[in-house]
Amino acid sequence: MLKIAVIGLGDISKIHIPAIQARTNAKLVAVCDIDESLRDTVPDAVFYTNYQEMLDRETLDCVHVCLPHHLHYAATKACVMKGVHVFQEKPLARNAEEGMALVDLEKEHEEIKICVAFQNRFNETFEKLQEIVKSGEYGGVIGIKGLVTWYRPKAYYDVKPWRGIMKYAGGGVMINQAIHTLDLMQLVGGEVKTIRGSIDNLFDYGYEVEDTAVANITFTNGATGLFFATNTNAGNSSVELQVMLEKGKLTVKDSILTKVNDSGIKEKIIEDARLPGSKFYYGASHAKLINHFYTCIENDSQDYIHIKDAQISMEMISTIRRSSDIKQEIKMEVYQ
Repeated sequence: MLKIAVIGLGDISKIHIPAIQARTNAKLVAVCDIDESLRDTVPDAVFYTNYQEMLDRETLDCVHVCLPHHLHYAATKACVMKGVHVFQEKPLARNAEEGMALVDLEKEHEEIKICVAFQNRFNETFEKLQEIVKSGEYGGVIGIKGLVTWYRPKAYYDVKPWRGIMKYAGGGVMINQAIHTLDLMQLVGGEVKTIRGSIDNLFDYGYEVEDTAVANITFTNGATGLFFATNTNAGNSSVELQVMLEKGKLTVKDSILTKVNDSGIKEKIIEDARLPGSKFYYGASHAKLINHFYTCIENDSQDYIHIKDAQISMEMISTIRRSSDIKQEIKMEVYQ
């Protein structure tokens, strides 16, 4: 029986906790949050307000880190130093530099497994898309389009001000809403060569983080990518990921994968499982990834989303930001 704890009882923990509780060979034994009013929200789990105290007192197999971005590194490191495996929410860190510190931590403690929550890799649509691309049935990848057109009112930042402050959030729409799309784009396209990006604020909320970003991406294999993300849409439209191949086109939209062949015929291939309720856009693959990671812990497998895998999207965000600053295409730095 795996003994599990959760640090941070905010919005995303409500996706993690049911997935943990549904697993028959895992038990949620402890939770931690600085908000005392949450003490009785998770029955049968010991409540702590200090995660270091929790790590000292409890015997744990895995901790889920569900904290604001600026707390990811410290909490993950504390767990690793106690010899506890970590399931860490995205983003990896606030920026690429802090992400590299976690890459180094992973290298120094190879016996500890750290999985980053890029659960959209486990969406049925993306798994099938990857399978088709890798088969070569429709030829090589020519281009990739990633669109995230969502809406976040000023109240979204006002209720949790850290979301709008660079030193806490590390950015806005790119790191908070669209990082999954960047991650999937690089998985399909392969190694990123150069990026020309531009970021801005279209809503005058008075916060530091960007609400809109666009980038042209070139991949080492010659494919190109168009990335566009904004929080200034009228509402939350479906995320779209489109892959143009030499002999066809694959599109994930409205959680459905379709293909169009060279005759122009569009065909539905597969649809994602979905979460009920208002947080449907989180997708239903958190539980799949959590279960997969627990199996990796039990079987001592390395087949999970490592820190080094998650660092790539951090480098992409950093490159888009730097390109926007100097208004030039720049080569993406690859971590060592």
